[in-house]
Amino acid sequence: MKRAVARHQTLWMRLFVVTVLALTFLPIPVPFLWDWALTLGLLTLAMVRAPRSTTPAVTLAPPVEGRWVAINSPGTAVPSHGIRAYGQTYAVDLLMPSAEAPSKISWSVKTKAPSSYACFGAPVLAMAPGRVVRAVGTQRDHRSRDTWPSLIWMMTAEAFARELAGAHRILGNHVIVEHDDGTFATYAHLRKSSLKVAEGDRVTEGQQLAEVGNTGNTSEPHLHVQLTDSPHPTATAGIPMHWPTLEPGPEKDPRWTTGAPKPTALPGFPENGEVFTADRVRN
Repeated sequence: MKRAVARHQTLWMRLFVVTVLALTFLPIPVPFLWDWALTLGLLTLAMVRAPRSTTPAVTLAPPVEGRWVAINSPGTAVPSHGIRAYGQTYAVDLLMPSAEAPSKISWSVKTKAPSSYACFGAPVLAMAPGRVVRAVGTQRDHRSRDTWPSLIWMMTAEAFARELAGAHRILGNHVIVEHDDGTFATYAHLRKSSLKVAEGDRVTEGQQLAEVGNTGNTSEPHLHVQLTDSPHPTATAGIPMHWPTLEPGPEKDPRWTTGAPKPTALPGFPENGEVFTADRVRN
């Protein structure tokens, strides 16, 4: 039932958007139809909630190695990305610290190539053994969206187009692995043509799956990783992760630090802006 409701939510969202677009471009005034469509759409969305899971935190190996920074982290607040949709309740974004990164967002219209970021091309590793159930690697890596003009574009026109296209355009290139315990790990925003696995492949913990890229709904190269109870992004609930082998350090990246953790924060998980070290041996 939970998955069916989530699918209906996505269908209603797309139906609502298409209806509003159609009414907007009709050659005759339709104020009554507009009001009716808007009211129906909002009421429908308000009645449907994203699925939730009561599964306790699952112990996994980290999906990266070396020095990284956590952002949009459940270690600071849950839901970590502000919403529970697409299984993002306990998702986290990871990138490498960079002393050259600007501390403030500028109004420049000039964007940067993904290759200019430290984590672009870094190995993405399997957090646990399992079977690959989805592997998408053909979407292109776009330039940065880390200035105000490019961010506004990303959060409006670009986000609208990606929402209409579906979850695969939000995730960009991605790999989904079904673990032996029935959970599913999603690794998103991967580099084009970097996938080392295909659907149906069996993977081991620490095996390289792909490389960090800048595909999908991203402002700059990073790895988005989440654990869920289903491989379907529009019909899944997030599950908390636990990475006990991390080596936390006192260093904080001021670019991503957002203050003290909220009461909803996931204990033991890196906070926003926390620099940590993940040392592991790849298979």
